[in-house]
Amino acid sequence: MSSSAGLVTSLNQPRVSSNGTESAHHDQCLLILDGRALDRECLASALVDHELGMAVAAMGSIEEWRMKKGSAPPLVAILFNLGGRKVTDHVTADEIRRISSEFKSIPVVILADNEDLAQILAALECGARGYIPTSVGIDVCVEAINLAAAGGIFVPASSVLSMRHLIESESRDVQPLSRIFTLRQAEVAQALRRGKANKVIAYELNLRESTVKVHIRNIMKKLKATNRTEVAYKVNALFAEGALRK
Repeated sequence: MSSSAGLVTSLNQPRVSSNGTESAHHDQCLLILDGRALDRECLASALVDHELGMAVAAMGSIEEWRMKKGSAPPLVAILFNLGGRKVTDHVTADEIRRISSEFKSIPVVILADNEDLAQILAALECGARGYIPTSVGIDVCVEAINLAAAGGIFVPASSVLSMRHLIESESRDVQPLSRIFTLRQAEVAQALRRGKANKVIAYELNLRESTVKVHIRNIMKKLKATNRTEVAYKVNALFAEGALRK
């Protein structure tokens, strides 16, 4: 089913040689990234059996791909299987950014157990061109990969309506602050108004804690506040003022 180079082809196609080369039937390749050998090999086999229409390489890391790709066909997409990892984890987010930046012309699609809207949005912000929850079937997975390879962006249909409601809600929440702050500052100010700690703000907004601290300093300067309590008080006043204008 697989070679030492980690490439997998369908049963009716020529086998892959030990140097990772494949003969003529496939001129494109999907790279699966997953540190778990059994998971990535099973996924690669399933995709090939469903006639993905391209060669499939299953590797533990980008570094392994560089060493073993041989004369494999050019990559057309990268499927990064996170399993139970969260995109909002800084290590995972940085890894997605690094891969997306290194392979700028190749779409990176995330496959993950978690289908929370915050995770999907975070993945797209990190440069991913799609997000496939493991709750979908293999047919949907194949379609999502082909869509990304064709230049589209796949997100679960169930998330689209939730995304619309979230955007409308956030727009209403930060509207009274938009006259003073940037959108990011308004989001941080709203979190301060609700008494959230820096670590919580960083996690929810997918920011580093040091970045949150910079935003807070700028917010305090704009409001001429000396501490977080005063920021919360003045932000509440801005909302009260907006309510009176209505």
